[in-house]
Amino acid sequence: MSTIPTTTVTELPDDAVIVDVREADEWAAGHAPNAVHIPLSDLPARLDELPDTDDTIPIVCRSGGRSGRAVAWLAQQGFDVANVEGGMRAWHSAGKQLAGSGEPRIL
Repeated sequence: MSTIPTTTVTELPDDAVIVDVREADEWAAGHAPNAVHIPLSDLPARLDELPDTDDTIPIVCRSGGRSGRAVAWLAQQGFDVANVEGGMRAWHSAGKQLAGSGEPRIL
């Protein structure tokens, strides 16, 4: 049984570049300021949009389930990725900044 690499929101800087795999309505409601939005269903077709970095790429969703699936698949493709434990709920609970339309919130 393989394990999925993880990171926590406290390990990430407030200005971290992360990949957000939530749906468009969730993204619009509130997301990390430097996040890249690639919905989970679009991920296989949009690999070229992943951040170009030598560092591990944090992947996030609302609570960690979808991003966990994304991390498992991306790791199989050879990407250095980690699931953000607790997702955007944990990001928000940690008091980290949100961007979005209107009053940013987590759906």
